[in-house]
Amino acid sequence: MATPSLELISAVRRTARKLKQGAPYQWGNMGSCNCGNLAQELTSFTKAEIHEFAMQKLGDWSNQMEDYCPTSGYPMDHLITSLMEKGLTERDLKNLEWLSDRQIVAEIGRELQRNNRQDAIDYMKTWARLMEHELIGNINIGQVISSNSEIVPCNMVTESSLS
Repeated sequence: MATPSLELISAVRRTARKLKQGAPYQWGNMGSCNCGNLAQELTSFTKAEIHEFAMQKLGDWSNQMEDYCPTSGYPMDHLITSLMEKGLTERDLKNLEWLSDRQIVAEIGRELQRNNRQDAIDYMKTWARLMEHELIGNINIGQVISSNSEIVPCNMVTESSLS
């Protein structure tokens, strides 16, 4: 699964919220499908630009991922690289397009259908929650960042070091 970060979790949640509020959603349009909507949140590209990039190569997001080459010079490959720099993997994008990550589907408790707005919303909300739990689980409460950015074990923190 993706490398969780506050930026990624927030973008996935915003995407779900915008879809719920009626943002353009069309599975057959590379800029307004599941991945396209998330790409809009994680980059500065519009749905029209994303779709235009995708039309320079063949296939849906899954096909684009199979043909992905970070040095190709294709705008779509540049977009995919940008998404991967935000913590997504090729598998994440394929799973998002098809709403098929087993852990997310199991958490939802039912099969999901591509090209279904509500299923996309449910998938993204669940995915964001799972990433949030993973991110929180990685926090070491036994350490505190001191004012000079050094990591200090909690038993060494005093009232004077916090001011």
